Amino acid sequence: MSAERKVIQEQMRRVLLKDYLVQESARAGFGGLEITRTPMGTRVTLVCERPGILIGHRGELIKRLTQDIHERFQLDNPQIEVQEERQPSLNAQLMSEKLASTLERGWHFRRAGHSTVRRIMEAGARGCQVILSGKLTGERHRTERFKAGTIKYCGEAVHLWIDKGFYQARLKPGVIGVNVWIMRPSAKLPDEIVVKGVESRPKVPVIELPPVEEGPVPTEPVIAPEAP
Repeated sequence: MSAERKVIQEQMRRVLLKDYLVQESARAGFGGLEITRTPMGTRVTLVCERPGILIGHRGELIKRLTQDIHERFQLDNPQIEVQEERQPSLNAQLMSEKLASTLERGWHFRRAGHSTVRRIMEAGARGCQVILSGKLTGERHRTERFKAGTIKYCGEAVHLWIDKGFYQARLKPGVIGVNVWIMRPSAKLPDEIVVKGVESRPKVPVIELPPVEEGPVPTEPVIAPEAP
């Protein structure tokens, strides 16, 4: 088997594994996934809002999930690690799932979009963008965008500081795609320049002089020249 085929199969396995874990951890609030190869096996790190639901009583659910992953995806000694999301309002995947759930409960898409953006910005994000695409109001497909703060679309800032999440809301007219972009509070943009050492320079003391009293200007007496 060529190297290209191995890379494609590995990426397909990762995508299928992510879809499976999203379905299994829907009640726990799926917030992200990271797969790492180690000498001891494959480490799968799950980020959830409520990890106790996924772990179960005495770890029974997590053991069953590990066994299912080993049988379905043929991973070498999989080890699942569950982490709790401390700031769910700044996790793009979690917010996209919550927005999709809000739409499925019957909220109007404009109200749900503005509410999600406001919640993310109140949590301290530097920027946020919500994109809803699908049959929102009629038979034709349309796209609505809700934005606040600063959002970058290209360059190194996108890879470093933008967190992206996607989920689907299944409604009677059809499926609505929910995209959420969040710029982290710790983002440092290239155009933001801070000159070091300016604040640490000693300040020059300002000496205030007493006010000068204004008076009549003294004039010298005029001496007439002597006659010859």
